[in-house]
Amino acid sequence: MVTRSPSGSDLDEAKAFLARYPDLKGIDIILTDYHGIGRGKTIRRHELEALYSSGRGMPASLFGQDVAGDDVEDSGLILTDGGGDKICWPIPGTLGLMPSTGRGQVLVSMYDTDGTPLHVEPRHALARQVARARAAGFEPMGALELEFYLVDRERDARGRPQPARYALTGRRSLNTNTMSVDELDEMSPLFDAIYAGAAELGVPLESLISEYAPGQYELTIRYRDLTRAADDVIIAKRLIRATARRFGMEACFMAKPFGTLSGSGMHLHLSLAGLDGANLFADEPSGALSPLMLHAIGGIRETIADTMLVLAPFLNSWRRFAAVVYSPVSDTWGVENRTVAVRVPSGSGKGRHFEHRVAGVDANPYLVAAVTLAGALDGIAQRRDPGPPAVGNSYAGARAPDLPRSWLDAIDRFERSAFVKDALGEELHRSFAAIKRAEWLRLALEVSEAEWELYGFTV
Repeated sequence: MVTRSPSGSDLDEAKAFLARYPDLKGIDIILTDYHGIGRGKTIRRHELEALYSSGRGMPASLFGQDVAGDDVEDSGLILTDGGGDKICWPIPGTLGLMPSTGRGQVLVSMYDTDGTPLHVEPRHALARQVARARAAGFEPMGALELEFYLVDRERDARGRPQPARYALTGRRSLNTNTMSVDELDEMSPLFDAIYAGAAELGVPLESLISEYAPGQYELTIRYRDLTRAADDVIIAKRLIRATARRFGMEACFMAKPFGTLSGSGMHLHLSLAGLDGANLFADEPSGALSPLMLHAIGGIRETIADTMLVLAPFLNSWRRFAAVVYSPVSDTWGVENRTVAVRVPSGSGKGRHFEHRVAGVDANPYLVAAVTLAGALDGIAQRRDPGPPAVGNSYAGARAPDLPRSWLDAIDRFERSAFVKDALGEELHRSFAAIKRAEWLRLALEVSEAEWELYGFTV
């Protein structure tokens, strides 16, 4: 049994937090599963110091569950070693107050009793790729954007979800209102509370826009080291959900909640810094794009088909690609082109980076970051040529023939992939594939209401 935190957490952080909030009664401890869902428990104030000094037991079978929280026997993670607990330790810098709930919260990470990182945890998979990058002299930097819908608790006259009423006026708009500043003002009480919560939780939320559908919004998060950027997404999604509930609405992070409207993505911005902090993707003195960045893009293009199950992990994720409205499903790349999978934004050559645009907002940010970084590092090691950049509307072209065409295709491709097995680790790779196949079967056997309406009494 370890006596010091293997996560690097410090008891002084807990003591300072408790001193800052003397009236606080409870703290949520949150372990992120394969689906990006927070699993854990609420502890009382007097238990926090023990969490930091000796960890907290939780079952590793949490990683063997499907999105509904049901055990998947084929995952190989159910009741192993008699179902005994592993030990969760706090992630440094993630302890904070959630103002909307009045409780504290802290992210935790799971370890074996000897302090070894649990090999099937997604955050540890990312940590392994970050360690690989650092061994090569690179410091991965990144940020993820969050697109989501705000939905009314009341259904419309046909029993379907509908956009939430504005928090300021109570009015409801069914217009697209792309980038409407007035729409942001009408929802400002909610977003003011979200920004205040982010400040308490240490999440650097930045720009807010109204997106390309009624009730759809996007929040950007400040660029920083890649692991903390993924932590930011986990905390931000929980913050947005909890705050929206207090305003009588729900935040929806499905990739495609409305079939005819825009889907919601989670674009990953990525670059590599030197260990001295200098951006290694910065343009050449001649103004040409960095060969290092181009090799990284070449690696991502080479591996993107294998990673589609991570980028689009649910049946609903694939609905986002049915209509290509700002939702690229390709292996294309280009400069300042929003129809490609990997976009190099315009801007300062010193701050150059690329944006991976394929993942849905329903994807696990640790896994997305892990496979993207792994592909980039492979491309650099193999000096892969990304090929010529796409020009114009790449949606108009045919889908790359090598890409999976459905959720089941993506499961099959993922399961066969030596690249993903190496990037995520053999056991995480195997169990994730088994869980996704079980979810596919569960939904394949479900007869929907739409099927009854179309076929039940007509064929």
